[in-house]
Order: sequence, then structure tokens, then C-alpha cells
Amino acid sequence: MIRVFIVDDHPMVVEGLSTMLQNMTDIEVVGVAYNAKSCLGYFVSNTADVILMDINLPDKSGIDLCMEIKRRVPVVKILALTNFEQRIYWEKMKQSGASGYLLKNTSASELLDAIHTVCAGEEYWKDFPRGDSKSNVVLTRREVEVLALISEGLTNQEIADKIFVSTSTVDSHRKNLLSKLQAKNTAALVNYAMKNKII
Repeated sequence: MIRVFIVDDHPMVVEGLSTMLQNMTDIEVVGVAYNAKSCLGYFVSNTADVILMDINLPDKSGIDLCMEIKRRVPVVKILALTNFEQRIYWEKMKQSGASGYLLKNTSASELLDAIHTVCAGEEYWKDFPRGDSKSNVVLTRREVEVLALISEGLTNQEIADKIFVSTSTVDSHRKNLLSKLQAKNTAALVNYAMKNKII
């Protein structure tokens, strides 16, 4: 049996993956975590063969979590399972010790193939286009959240109220986004969000 552990902060994703994998005769879902802290807590006294890991977690990026897990439990194989299509995430997960990278829109058969491949000690990497300089930008979870709300047409005050921070903090995030993405205005931010499926 291949023991699989799932790390994702979306309950529906976790439930869907768990249900699908539990129906496989040679796979056992041994646990799930909705954040990095719970994941690390599990691996203090338990183990698994393969971790399906989202990159966009609420308390720590999957990139950092991957690095920490591999440092603590080197034998565990980690498969990134994410919505991020930018090659920079692909590269950073590889550098952090992951064994493969999949998008969440992948088919069930491909996911199963990837799990079996990495469990056998091989790697599962699909090449991602390098794209332009904007594709090589890593946004924090909060920046992704603010960008999505900007794209919905919310003002700084409305965003601040929604995510419980000050308007100056939101303004700081907005300026960082404009700088990171080399965007001239809000329309350019919205265009980036749509292109990269953030909204």
C-alpha cells in the first residue's frame, strides 16, 4: 500500500482527493492537514510515502514546508499539487526537494501515475514555459488574496474590512503588487490575475 498524506487548505479539495484515492486498491490516505503546522505535527510521530502538497497554504508556503519536511523526513516523496502555472514555483519546489509538480486540473489517471512514479523513486516533472519576467514572480498568500479582491473591484477600505487589516497595509500590498508585477495600474493587475487564474 502507498501511504498518502494530503496538505491543502480547501476542505472540498481534500475531501475530493481523499475520496478518489481511497477507492484505489493500492493507496491509503493516512492523514490530511489544512495548514503547514498540522502537517509538521503529523510527521513528528507518523510518516507517509507520498505527500500531495498545495503551495498556497495559510501559515507557510508549500515551498518552505517542502524544504522543512525533506529536512526532517528525507525519505518522504513530495508532489506539489497547485493552481500555480508559473515556472518559478515549479523551479522552487524542485530546489526544495519535491519529487514532482502537478496542476490541480490534472486528470485522476495522471495524478495516480505521478504518485506511483515518485513512490518508485523516480521524479514527475512536466516542463513549464519560462514565460516573461512577470511569470517568474512569487507572490505571498496575502498578496494573492489582495490581488483577487482588487480584481473584484473592491476599494482599499473594503479590502481592509474584509481581511481585517488597516488601509495602509492594503495600500502597501497594492504598491508591492504593482512593483513586483511591473504593472502601471489596477487594470494591469486585473489582467495578470485573470491570465494566471487568480480570479
